[in-house]
Amino acid sequence: MSLKILQLSSDWKWTGPAEPMLRLAEAQRARGHTVVMAYPSPAAGANRSLATEAEAAGFVSVAPLDRRRGVHLLGDRADAARLRELLRAQAIDVVHCWHTRDHVLAWRAARGRRDQTAIVRSYRSAERIARTPWNRWLFGPAADGLLCVSPETARSNSALRGGRPIAGAFGAVDLARFQPAKPDPAVRASLGFAPEHEVIGIVARVQPHRRFDLLLAAARQLFARRPNARLLVVGRGTHRVQLAERPAEQLGIADRVVFAGYRAGDYADVLRAIDVFTFLVPGSDGTCRALLEAAACGIPAVTTRRGALAEIVVDGETGALADETPASLAAAWEGLLADPARRAALGAAASQRARLLFTPEKLADAVLRLYDAASSARSKRA
Repeated sequence: MSLKILQLSSDWKWTGPAEPMLRLAEAQRARGHTVVMAYPSPAAGANRSLATEAEAAGFVSVAPLDRRRGVHLLGDRADAARLRELLRAQAIDVVHCWHTRDHVLAWRAARGRRDQTAIVRSYRSAERIARTPWNRWLFGPAADGLLCVSPETARSNSALRGGRPIAGAFGAVDLARFQPAKPDPAVRASLGFAPEHEVIGIVARVQPHRRFDLLLAAARQLFARRPNARLLVVGRGTHRVQLAERPAEQLGIADRVVFAGYRAGDYADVLRAIDVFTFLVPGSDGTCRALLEAAACGIPAVTTRRGALAEIVVDGETGALADETPASLAAAWEGLLADPARRAALGAAASQRARLLFTPEKLADAVLRLYDAASSARSKRA
């Protein structure tokens, strides 16, 4: 049965859930479903946004939303009215929401279509949802279906749902772009790496909660034992100087840490310059997309056990899990750097697992099953 699906986001930025939403929309459209999107227009001067990426994929916003943060019962009346008319005019079967503001907008718009339009919410954090009265309503009766970032995350939040449909699915990777290939010597050289250098790499926005203190302390221990080891940091952040660059100088390791900033066109090549990927704390996208991309490229990973990381990385098979101490992290890195054959085997296993579990098709399968369950449950309650 072909569905009419509205993918709804109240955030105009190309960050966090934006790419997973677009990849899912493309996979659903490829299955023959009618998929439309609604999102705000980008801020003036923005170079990259959800709008630019969605339009490049053949989508346009069918109901432009105001650029506004938070829930505003009075201020959001116009947006809710536009969505209500869209649901009626296009006979939308499912509204898939990605943020709290658009979730509440969808709930307001769909109130008059209780037996016709299901509301599904993606919860992008792998942390257990706090059992506040607001969350009990928002993630309970206000959502016909709840999509979590992993199977274990879904299990941990199942009680909150009160028997309503819930599912957990890993994120999706563009496997045509992210695939195993030998590192490009020119790219490595452009980053300042010589052939003998062993590169630990992380892709993360430089923010206080991402534990750059732990990353740099572990790197210092590794560098003391392996002179050719280097650390590559890919990502931007307004606090990069105080959180990462200055601490690296204070630890005396600044000459072995490369800050590559945000990468776009050459991102996959930069990623493949890494020998061992590392990830400490998930950001706004709990699916840890960069970790999935590294796995697809055949790069073994060392991670902590935060969020869904222990589900994405199979300890001893596709990478290694480490405690959140400099000694544990450095030892895990060193174990892989010192054993190229094992590193290659883990990378090959990571790539194979990515092609089984981290695909848009796999994600679309899980989400469409959730849509069916949510629509059926809604019809019974109407």
